[in-house]
This record gives sequence, C-alpha cells and structure tokens, in this order.
Amino acid sequence: MQYSTFTTSDNTPLAFQTSLPLPSHAPDTAAQNKYATCILLLHGFSGSSAYFTRNLGPLSAHHWTVAPDMRGHGRSGHNPARGGYHVARLAADLRELLAHLDSKLTSSGGTTTKFIPVGCSIGAAVVWTYLELFGEDARLAGYVFVDQAPLQDRALLGYGGVWDARVAHRGCFDEASLLAAQRAWVERPAETHRGLVAECLGYRFQPQDGDRRMGEEEVKRDEEFFVGISQACDGVWLARLLADHTRYDHREAVEGIVKPTLVMAGRRSGCFPLEGLAETVERVKKGGEGEAEMVVFESGHWLFYEEPERFNQEVLKFPKIHFLFVVHPDHAQHAGCVGVHPVPPGRAPRHHHQPVPAHDHVMSDRRLAAQHGTVKGSRCPAEKCSVAGQDNVEQQQVAVLER
Repeated sequence: MQYSTFTTSDNTPLAFQTSLPLPSHAPDTAAQNKYATCILLLHGFSGSSAYFTRNLGPLSAHHWTVAPDMRGHGRSGHNPARGGYHVARLAADLRELLAHLDSKLTSSGGTTTKFIPVGCSIGAAVVWTYLELFGEDARLAGYVFVDQAPLQDRALLGYGGVWDARVAHRGCFDEASLLAAQRAWVERPAETHRGLVAECLGYRFQPQDGDRRMGEEEVKRDEEFFVGISQACDGVWLARLLADHTRYDHREAVEGIVKPTLVMAGRRSGCFPLEGLAETVERVKKGGEGEAEMVVFESGHWLFYEEPERFNQEVLKFPKIHFLFVVHPDHAQHAGCVGVHPVPPGRAPRHHHQPVPAHDHVMSDRRLAAQHGTVKGSRCPAEKCSVAGQDNVEQQQVAVLER
C-alpha cells in the first residue's frame, strides 16, 4: 500500500492509500485488468484508513484496494473556517475521489473501473448520502455496509416510521445524549478515546469466556492503536460532525438502492442492536428493486479488526456472488463472438438464440448459485456440461470477473 493525495474543490488536501500506483501512461492489457474492480474501504468516525491494517493486504491480493482518510481524519486536511463538518461534504469528497481515480485511469487509456464501497460506521452514512445526492452512477457495482443503522437518533415523533431504542444508537440517540457526547470529545478527549475502544471492540463491550485468553499486553496494544488514530483528529470539528451524523435520517435513501447490498453486523456491537442493522436490509427490499442480505459476526463494531479473516472473505465473495458470468464457447454468438455472456444468477443463459424458459430451479440464494457455478437442472444445453469440466467453467468465471 502507498499513500497518495489529491485536492478537493474547496482546496482541502485528502489522502488515501492505494494498493496500485495510479498510472501515468497507457497500461498494457494485463495491467488494465488489475484496475477493473476496486474495493473502496471507508472508515468510521474519528478513524482513518489505518483501521484496515488487517484487511488491506489480503484484499489487495485479489483486487485493487483504495482506503481514503476522510476529511478531518488521518492524514487528510480539514478547513474549519469553511465548515466541512457535514456528512454531505464527506459524500462530495467521495465523489471527487472517484473522479480523481477515474481521471488517472482514463487519461492514460485505462479501463473503466467498477467500485465496491465498503462503508464502515459513518462510512456507510457517507455512501447513503452520496446515493441521495448523486444517484447510483454506473461506476458503483454494489455496496457493503458495516455496523451502521440508517438513523442514529430515536424518531420521537414517528415521522418515517417507528424508530426507538430497539433500532437506534445505544449511546447517542437524542439531544441530551448528543450534547454529552460533544462535550466529551472536546473537554475530555483522552477519556473519550478510550471509551470509544471499549464501546467498539466486542471483547471489551461484551466480554465472553473465550476472550479471556487474550493477554493484557494485547488488550493494551489494541487500545493504544485506536486511541492513537483518534488523537489525530480535531475534537471540536468532530463534535460538530457528530451532530450532523447522528441526526441524519437515511431511511428513504436506503429504500432507493437497486444494486446488490451486503450488511455486516457485530453481535457484540456497543453502537447498534442487530434490529437496527437489519433495517438496512429490510428497507432495500422495501424499495422493491434491490437485493440485500445481512451476515452477523461474533464481534463488535470494529468487526473488520476483530474477525479480519471472515471480513476479508465476505468482501471477496461479494462480487463473485453478485456479478457472475457464464462462460461457454456455445454462447459466443450471443456475446459478440467473445465467448462471454453475462447471466443473472438464478437464471439460465440463452442458448442458440432460444428464449429463456420459465425454469423451476430459480435460485433464491445467490451464495448457493455461486458455489455451484451454474444453475443445477438448467434446460440450457450449454449448461449441461460434464461434472469433470465444471471446475474449469468456474475458473473462467472468476477470471472474467477479475478482468
């Protein structure tokens, strides 16, 4: 990973980590393929791209991986005189980051990149705000949201539906608790930074017998790691950002999502109950267009740190599950003689210009469909390949995806 920077429209320098150098000249075909898919890791409140120390390496072994330091966090700047402490400004920064990356690729003759934002905590809120302001543009292939509910506050008047303690943030959910949190970030930063660690690491928030195997040195090292990241932030600026973040209602914006969505939830999260995290899935489905599912981790709010292997696996599986391609020579005439024909999982591809029949094997579970590679029982002759040849088909699917 290497750091790079760019300057926003309001003259603020923003830093980001990238697993691949941004090209300065036209790359060859093999190099272009490396930039085809980008995992975009978005950290949480008072964090930085350093949060993903256990994820960047494993993810970048498979896909181009970019992790920005949001405005006012990590190595990125902020301009208090110009404000900027709003989720909408962070969403605008995200848009400008995508434009910056796009410009580097297209100006050098590179390929069009598909981005998969992985929004953790306020990072999820930034993506929801982006979608509300700018829509689901073609660059975004799907979304992963990590341990963030669509609204932190309790909706006391019930506008937008019932939103109470069952689904809202555990500690910052109304005017009184917000004011207390703001004072803590400004007046007692050291105590607040340590309190954040106790709230966000599952083994600290809700200890279990298995956690006791951790030595005191490891516990101390974890706390020092996260406290050090929070210390880099301006407490007053964070307090003002928190006021905007905790009141921002994203419920209707979530209902407008039409692309594949994965929600990751920490069972021992000190921030949100599982019911609040599940609301994202329900509201994507309520919109009627998107497909969403939720997976529950046995850790806390920072589940990417506590269960990095599983987190990395889920992120890497996401594009394979939702963006399948069926590759077969007989499909070449349908795919412009290139032998590649995109097929929605759960449906058989057309073969020899035949219409797709109403199959009785439509898969409701994309994970199962992905494991089998092609849909079992398809009436399409191209899918009736031998079992011995199936592994080769799956390898070709992955190869096409990674291009």
